[in-house]
Order: sequence, then C-alpha cells, then structure tokens
Amino acid sequence: QVQLVESGGGLVQAGGSLRLSCAASGLAFSDYSMGWFRQAPGKEREFVQAISWRYGSIIYADSVKGRFTISRDNARNTVYLQMNSLKPEDTAVYYCAVRRSTWPSKNSSEYDYWGQGTQVTVSS
Repeated sequence: QVQLVESGGGLVQAGGSLRLSCAASGLAFSDYSMGWFRQAPGKEREFVQAISWRYGSIIYADSVKGRFTISRDNARNTVYLQMNSLKPEDTAVYYCAVRRSTWPSKNSSEYDYWGQGTQVTVSS
C-alpha cells in the first residue's frame, strides 16, 4: 500500500523560505514520478513541480520558476520542495503525488497516489 506523508508546512512571512518533505513508502514498482501540487481556498488544484525518479528530469510551473526547487533523496524515498521568496499568493495546501510512469506530468488526473497535504501560509 502506497503511503505519502508530507511535512514542513507552516506560517512564514513574505520573502521567507520553507522546505516541504514527502516521504513515500510501499512503492512496489520501479518507474515512477513524484510531483507537488497546491490548492488554495476556492481554487482548483494547481501543478507546482515534478521529478522523474529514475532520471531526475524536472518539470515546473512558470509561477514558481526561479523560486521553488524540487529534489529527491533516493535512499530515503523522499522528495523535497524548497520554496524561497515566498509570496502571499503561494498560500495553499500543498500535496505530494506519485505517478506510475517514468515521466512526470502537469496533469493532476494522471497521478495515482496522493498525500494528505500540508498547509503553507504566507503573510504579507
């Protein structure tokens, strides 16, 4: 059974930084991608960044380009999202997800497993 556990969310002032973590367990398949999505109140879930676990190739949303960085730790089966220069509009619940494919996608419907989410609040 696949389990994804996010951590690292919290309250931060605009311009600050946070690092989110997502620890995965039960991944009984070799090729997959992991991604981060976010959902603000009253809005649809939005793609942030994703990474191919095998090749490390990354795709990202333009809204976070240059500010957010996704990375992975193969030994720990953990994916990270380093968020710098945070803005109030980054406030959302951030979700980690796994897609059973070598290649990541920006489409949330193509992900198979989801974490419970972690709240990020950026104050102005």
